Amino acid sequence: MRLLYSCLLYLLTPLVLLRLWWKGFELPDYRRRWGERFGFVPAPAQPVEVWVHAVSVGESLAALPLIRALVARHGEGRVLVTTMTPTGSQRVREALGSQVLHTYLPYDLPDVVARYVSRMRPRRVVVMETELWPNLFRALARRGVPLLVANARLSPRSFRGYGRVRSFAASVLSDCREVAAQSEADAERFRALGAPRVSTMGNIKFDLALPAAQLDLGRRLRSALGARPVWIAASTHEGEEEAALAAHRELRQALPDAALILVPRHPQRFDGAAKLAARDFACARRSAWNGEPLAADVLLGDSMGEMFAYFGASDVAFVGGSLVPVGGHNVLEPAALGLPVLFGPQMHNFIAARDLLLGEQAAEQIADAAELAAALTRLLRDPAQRGAMGEAGRRAVAANRGALQKLLELLDRA
Repeated sequence: MRLLYSCLLYLLTPLVLLRLWWKGFELPDYRRRWGERFGFVPAPAQPVEVWVHAVSVGESLAALPLIRALVARHGEGRVLVTTMTPTGSQRVREALGSQVLHTYLPYDLPDVVARYVSRMRPRRVVVMETELWPNLFRALARRGVPLLVANARLSPRSFRGYGRVRSFAASVLSDCREVAAQSEADAERFRALGAPRVSTMGNIKFDLALPAAQLDLGRRLRSALGARPVWIAASTHEGEEEAALAAHRELRQALPDAALILVPRHPQRFDGAAKLAARDFACARRSAWNGEPLAADVLLGDSMGEMFAYFGASDVAFVGGSLVPVGGHNVLEPAALGLPVLFGPQMHNFIAARDLLLGEQAAEQIADAAELAAALTRLLRDPAQRGAMGEAGRRAVAANRGALQKLLELLDRA
């Protein structure tokens, strides 16, 4: 099965490169740094103490507390961080700069990963969440490099998919020193796939740090927006901007001065979202804001790495990726800031966080734009309920911290 997997990857490589080139029309960074994707990177002066892989923006943000703790332990330039996407890469560079080594993760081709591992010489590797790379994992195992899959989650949907190739999945997982799962349900699914060493660590996303500079920016944004009701549609995908704007139209029937902060998940969709908003509303862009009062009906969050600022300027948060079959995004960030959280039914990537916030009455699940508008109208009219939900969310996040320390202890034993 591994040989078939590798042959298919080699055959598909031209199509993968064509896809990168095509995506470059929307985001030019996809056409850059291709050498890194094939393992052509300069060897560091000294071996890498810990290599952390976080596929995209969400995982990169979740891994920041871990990465900073590792830099504090081992020193600058001794921690390697890899990502798969340009937006994830940008976030790593902005947040960590020269403190870490950074490249794209190479493609999972046997010769490519062998070249990359030989050049980087990592002593330990942490792969965040659900990234399983058969050839990379085997290359590390052959070199005796301990590999930890951390903050691991496996949704029922993914479990069913891996179940179709159960013996292959078991072979891949056997190359891991340990799988540290977010929840006991995730741990049981990994065990059922054949992972030999599984523990329950909790979710490192509860250990998120609240960046002071962004919180200050959020206060300034809120001041510019004024005393009117403000809600945010965060990390939206195609189809969700339309739903958010439809809900905003309905909301403004009841609260005519309400403002929406609209933050698409991917930067290549900023312009399209701005055009949609401008059809019915006065729309301003964060990139054009210089501190002046904001009278617009919709503020487009067309910047990266400022989500906490947008949350900090809001009264209620809707988290996207949940009205379309993406699986949701991190609902713990707005909860940590004391915001009531709304999300749609498609939350299979954040089941434990969803259930926790619903159980603590810190969140509500809505089905569509109409239900979103109704929930927003009710909450924005009722500061007491907003406050109770927000405080419940804040307490729930605080009570579940601790996964970061457990992960550091696991790495010490690796």
